[in-house]
Amino acid sequence: MQLPILETSKYTVTIPSTNKVIEFRPYLVKEEKILMVAMETEDEKQIISAVKDIVRACTFDKLNPDDLSTVDLEYVFLKLRAKSVGETAHVKLKCQTEACGASIDTDINLDSIQPISKYPNASNKVQLTDTVGMTLRPVTVRALSRLNISANKSKSDQITALIIGSIESIFDDKGVYRSEDHSIEDLTAFIDSLSTLHLQKVQQYIESLPQLSKDIEYFCPKCKCKQNITLTGIQSFFV
Repeated sequence: MQLPILETSKYTVTIPSTNKVIEFRPYLVKEEKILMVAMETEDEKQIISAVKDIVRACTFDKLNPDDLSTVDLEYVFLKLRAKSVGETAHVKLKCQTEACGASIDTDINLDSIQPISKYPNASNKVQLTDTVGMTLRPVTVRALSRLNISANKSKSDQITALIIGSIESIFDDKGVYRSEDHSIEDLTAFIDSLSTLHLQKVQQYIESLPQLSKDIEYFCPKCKCKQNITLTGIQSFFV
């Protein structure tokens, strides 16, 4: 006799950047195993690949993770994790008092975490000169993969790669040039030609993009100090 197959519940999540509502199911034991194996490798590419596969499967192939911005992917996975494992994440924080440095366990309600922007009114159009400018966009997962951005790259290389991934197009008085139509080498040469002031304008837009963020107030039982910290990025909520 065939064993019964358990049915899973269905939920909905709203993609932050598009406000599109997507139906999803919690991830299953077989999918959690894939994630655990990837995390044990501590290989960034394998972890991202596992997260993408899980998001794609749990949204019934209706959502292509490569088309999402990084914060959209993180937010969807956060909702998946909350419905699959539980709404509470146990994290370790460090006492910020220099003489103490104690490790403190605390719980965070994952459903309370939302994407927050420092500069919600920042323009995605950066005018570099009277005739030359750039139209920017949130970096997609596909762009990150194409640019191979990783922690082992130098800080300057990471910044250059992020800027390239943010470029939708470059324009002048002769026309508009889509970034996809040009090589990474050409785009790198364009970035290298920017002045420091130009670079600051681009970085302000990148810094304006929403991040998963949560203000945490906690108490250190060792030194008896009340402290505050802002956690950002999905990795902060699973440590």
